[in-house]
Amino acid sequence: MKIYTKRGDEGQTDLRDMTRVSKGSPRIEAYGNVDEVNSLIGLAQPSGYDDIDEMLRSIQNHLHIVQADFANPDPDEDDPVIEERHVTQLEDWIDEANDDLESLESFILPGGSEIGSRLHQARSVCRRAERRAVVFLSEDDDVNKEAIAYLNRLSDLLFTIARLVNQREGVSERSPEY
Repeated sequence: MKIYTKRGDEGQTDLRDMTRVSKGSPRIEAYGNVDEVNSLIGLAQPSGYDDIDEMLRSIQNHLHIVQADFANPDPDEDDPVIEERHVTQLEDWIDEANDDLESLESFILPGGSEIGSRLHQARSVCRRAERRAVVFLSEDDDVNKEAIAYLNRLSDLLFTIARLVNQREGVSERSPEY
């Protein structure tokens, strides 16, 4: 299989159903940002912690489902879609990680260890992906709302595990000065 097709040279791309759309469309922008989040999560691995790496591997697979979900205007019954169980899994991971963390009393500045900083960067791009998906949703009511909820919860999880990695690395959190 060739990597290049030349079909996108004029600024158009194919959706899963082979509909041609502009590469600048909100749909393409939404799943392009999800791809960026996925790449940043890849940069955070290996984290040095098996439990976190296992979560991140699962998340990367889920993000492929989000992209497939966004790229498919008319999914069939057997097409991959994000479901409530995916969102619930993120919530369970957040709760487990929070059990190991000190209570958050104020805002913190992103950063810390190398892996913690990469996770904070992935979190901020995930928020952008969510914003782009909301724009896409406003134009197309058929968007799977669970995929948007997934991105919202994922940014919370990335924040939480960035804090967890930093704690494990002995890096103190810094609050902004006002």
